[in-house]
Amino acid sequence: MTAGVFTPAYAAPDFRLRGTDGADVTLARYHGKVVLLEFGFTYCAAVCPTTLATLAQARSTLGKAADSVQVIFVTVDPARDDLAHLREYLAAFDHSFIGATGAPGTLATVRAAYGVTAVKQGTGADYAIAHTSSVFLIDRAGKLRAMMPYGHDAADFVRDIQLLLAD
Repeated sequence: MTAGVFTPAYAAPDFRLRGTDGADVTLARYHGKVVLLEFGFTYCAAVCPTTLATLAQARSTLGKAADSVQVIFVTVDPARDDLAHLREYLAAFDHSFIGATGAPGTLATVRAAYGVTAVKQGTGADYAIAHTSSVFLIDRAGKLRAMMPYGHDAADFVRDIQLLLAD
């Protein structure tokens, strides 16, 4: 795999958040699919939109196999990223992407379970959030298998997704 592999793989920490499709988002809901889990926010200037565009390109490249892949985008900015805003933002990349939000404390618990940091920078309406920019790759059985650092291209994701789908 191109991504950093968790050896041994272990059960990905599950969570329950509100989803942009109107249903609760849990990993159990996507059992049988490869899940690409990203933490970010819609006002992110570069990293988040670049990663989402890369994931959309990877899904497009996968063809029919893309039906076995689910991208979940968990906000680190619940103050600005309500469900309607997340839905509209993610639709610009791929209509299958699911956004997830919840109470700030719940989101902090989910981030902690994955070792994700999110630190608000600045004040006023134009604040930013410095956050972990890796994508977590979870296999069809719900095991956390790898973490892809920011900056990899769609081909790297396709290669690793195909390996996970072949398992």
